[in-house]
Amino acid sequence: MIITRRAFTAALSLTGLAALAGLSPLRLISEALAQKATAADVAKPVSLPDMALGPANATITMTEYASMTCPHCAHFNEAVFPKIKSEYIDSGKIRYVFREFPLDIKAAAGSMLARCIAKDDSGKYFAVIDMLFRQQNDWVLKNTTETLKRIGKQAGLSEQAVETCLKDQALLDKIAADQKYASDVLKVNSTPTFFINGEVVKGAVSFEDFDKLIKPLLKS
Repeated sequence: MIITRRAFTAALSLTGLAALAGLSPLRLISEALAQKATAADVAKPVSLPDMALGPANATITMTEYASMTCPHCAHFNEAVFPKIKSEYIDSGKIRYVFREFPLDIKAAAGSMLARCIAKDDSGKYFAVIDMLFRQQNDWVLKNTTETLKRIGKQAGLSEQAVETCLKDQALLDKIAADQKYASDVLKVNSTPTFFINGEVVKGAVSFEDFDKLIKPLLKS
């Protein structure tokens, strides 16, 4: 499915993000048949630098594609990710990479704000996306722009800086380009989608199920 310019502009007018109307529409996903992506394909950052936790030489690399408005992604962030972090990331066994895959304009705005706040600081980035996921109902279901300004202020950005961030054409283009790569090459078509050493895992997966996938890789 591709968001047309007309639908994109109409959506903006309903979300309180009309200032973004001049930005390029996000290209979303259509089902496609293709060769299976390799671990090297997954490892390749396209436009934006990867935001990651854990050592670069970890035995396992776990990459998540998520949309900031996705309730299953928010549930993973709250219920599953802390266990993975405690058990595997903090111990240096897993390198965890988070990549934006916005399914709508509000998700794109949330991703843009996280990037603007964090700059190149991965720790700060993960703190911001955690805040966005935990407050998802507030900023997705209510006045998006005003709530994002409040979150930005909590993180040290002025109201003007948030507005400038949400109008950043170059940043949105990079997010869209990376999303297109994930769609075309990795065949990501839903969120959350995970890659564990290149093997795809989709949907709402429990910690116990992840554990069953991770432990054999650590022994091999």
